[in-house]
Amino acid sequence: MAATAPTPSPFVASTRRFAPRLRSLLPAGAMSSSSATASAPNLSSGAGEEAQAPPLPHSTLEIAGARRGLLSSFASLRAPYRAFPVLASNRHVETIFAALTRSLPAVKLRRECLRAPDDGAVALDWVAGDDRALPTDAPVLILLPGLTGGSDDTYVRHMLMRARSKGWRVVVFNSRGCAESPVTTPKETDKCPLAGAVSMCNPFNLVIADEDFHKGFNNVYDRALARALRTIFKKHALLFEDIDGEYNIPKAANARTVRDFDEGITRVSFGFKSVDDYYSNSSSSDSIKNVCIPLLCIQADNDPIAPSRGIPREDIKANSNCLLIVTPKGGHLGWVAGDEAPFGCPWTDPIVMEYLEYLQNEKNSSTKNNYLSYEQQGVSEASAPHLTVHVQT
Repeated sequence: MAATAPTPSPFVASTRRFAPRLRSLLPAGAMSSSSATASAPNLSSGAGEEAQAPPLPHSTLEIAGARRGLLSSFASLRAPYRAFPVLASNRHVETIFAALTRSLPAVKLRRECLRAPDDGAVALDWVAGDDRALPTDAPVLILLPGLTGGSDDTYVRHMLMRARSKGWRVVVFNSRGCAESPVTTPKETDKCPLAGAVSMCNPFNLVIADEDFHKGFNNVYDRALARALRTIFKKHALLFEDIDGEYNIPKAANARTVRDFDEGITRVSFGFKSVDDYYSNSSSSDSIKNVCIPLLCIQADNDPIAPSRGIPREDIKANSNCLLIVTPKGGHLGWVAGDEAPFGCPWTDPIVMEYLEYLQNEKNSSTKNNYLSYEQQGVSEASAPHLTVHVQT
């Protein structure tokens, strides 16, 4: 099924017309500023420089996790994190600038709608033609956009294009109702086996995130997301007519905040007594200790939507599968830094790709060793188990 062009997130669509004006505000000197500093190692000198690489990435980053040593080999982490001039002066400026002016790579998508066991529909956007252009054993990258986001978001497209250029098969998993995907049931369930994952700008602790969401300028984000949720809900409001339970349809349809919507719909759908009960018992910070596959978490210390104090640092350190990178700046999904700043991909994209490639190479090495073992035991290749990789960000 061919994909139609999904609608951008409402916050972005309603304000993208201001992008040229924002671009004109940048000083001419800033446009040619390099993302590296004098203290950064020279990466173009060849193999001789590799031996001089520091044991850990530059001290401008907070690094935590049992396997943090593997990051020392990442070329994308050799230079200090240097946020783009002017934009990094305020976390809201960087967040909004990235949302409004980041370039949107052009790519033709093919939409696949799957029916779930609960009769719900899942909308998957694949890169058109890759089913023929890529080998059947190409690694798979699943991209899951943030709340109300979809395959037309700029940060999603940039990561998609980077992975595709490396020979990965990429699919965007659009949450129900997002990117013009259908909603056919009031509830949603999903299970997916993964070989590794990357999490970015995660509001780990929903209680803390909710507290900060109602402070100062953060109310702008709250209202924008609530408006997006209302729009999606109203398109499918008939599904909730005469539905049993404690659903508060008027509250959701007129939600002024994300909390209002969660009180009217979300917490009821998942069986919680109140929205506070939902936030207290659904925070992903509680699940870090149970993560059993490689997971890289990338956060910004000044994120206005995913507060730094909500990061479960101790649980991440205690779990050998988890790694954490915290940048000093970046806002929420801004990260206007690196070689492509200010209008190109986020600073995080090269790091994410290197991490995914590391996991894939590790998996390939393990698979090769398993086949050698099977050959030694006289087991044919056809009888040996095959590993399928599904990598999620």
